[in-house]
Amino acid sequence: MRSPLRIGLFGGSFDPPHIGHLLMVQDVRDQLALDRLLVIPAAQQPLKGSEQTPAAHRLAMAQACFADIPDCIVDPAEIERGGLSFMVDTVADLRRRWPDADLHLLVGHDVVPTLPRWKDIDHLLTQVQLVVMDRNGGGVGDHELVHGGVQARRLAVRRVDVSSTEIRARVATGRSIRGFVTDAVATYIASTGLYRENSRVRAATDS
Repeated sequence: MRSPLRIGLFGGSFDPPHIGHLLMVQDVRDQLALDRLLVIPAAQQPLKGSEQTPAAHRLAMAQACFADIPDCIVDPAEIERGGLSFMVDTVADLRRRWPDADLHLLVGHDVVPTLPRWKDIDHLLTQVQLVVMDRNGGGVGDHELVHGGVQARRLAVRRVDVSSTEIRARVATGRSIRGFVTDAVATYIASTGLYRENSRVRAATDS
């Protein structure tokens, strides 16, 4: 009997995607032996500000950032659906595409306290294996209890102190972002004029 597909789900604003995102994806892919990893840019994250870089730009940057990682696919499902992006709706869509897949939802450790505010979180956690990515390194256990006593798997990922907020601020003030993002993403930002001081792109705080 063929084993079910093991699919990782990594959502976020990716405004812009940076080297920290890239390394986390590679660490998780290696440790979980995933068949494929879906990077899912949000159309609009419910728990963040209403202003953000247009979805088409964020999608293009994500595609540029993750293009060279084997079995990593940038999935436009939430952007195509539009409106507020709720992971429970995305997982429902994925279940229709891959009804028997093992879905592994990847979240940062700092996201765990926000889970009670997620739409239909109790139902969502019955549909996925929650994987908590911990950037603090040593001493990480195999599992931890999260919302409602659900057991999540913890994975140590490399700590890279880079944020999308910092990158936007550096661009806005004319500083280099070399080493903060991939060359492809840096080229896209430069060619489109994103994040410059006279741009209408917002600079709200995110990770």
